Amino acid sequence: MRNRIRIIGGEWRSRILTFPSDMDLRPTPDRVRETVFNWLGQDMSSKRCLDLFAGSGAMGFEAASRGAAEVVMVESSPPVLKALQATARKLGATRLELAGADAMNFIDSDRRRFDVIFLDPPYRLDLLPRLLPKLHAHLADGGLVYLESDRPVEFEGWTVQRRGHAGKVCYHLLSSTINKLNG
Repeated sequence: MRNRIRIIGGEWRSRILTFPSDMDLRPTPDRVRETVFNWLGQDMSSKRCLDLFAGSGAMGFEAASRGAAEVVMVESSPPVLKALQATARKLGATRLELAGADAMNFIDSDRRRFDVIFLDPPYRLDLLPRLLPKLHAHLADGGLVYLESDRPVEFEGWTVQRRGHAGKVCYHLLSSTINKLNG
């Protein structure tokens, strides 16, 4: 059914999440999420996560379900944010912060560091060249960026640790080479 996703692991496994229709929402498919959390580890305890374009909430709620210490989900669309708030209440999510903000403004103003940053911006906006350089400062030591795009990507300052492809989605796990040089 459209506008529904299923949490695939952790405390909220098999719970169904609903979200409104929006042309830029592309929930990460179950199969891809399963692969990504195999890469990241099934247990997200002690991890601080940022879901920068939260959308359906698939990645952020999945991380929270798997025990992440903190999950910050950023969403600029008021109707989508309202749905995320309703889902958080329904699940009783306590280690979750929902920020109603533009992702670029959020990343420019927030100073926290995260172990995992989920990055799935609307493809049509072509934000990756401007956004990725800003993320180095927001990664904790050893932190990773999970990125979805409509094509394979390579960016200066980043190493592709893993990559995959499912349908029209190319997904990547990136580490910062800047942190390695400065850390």
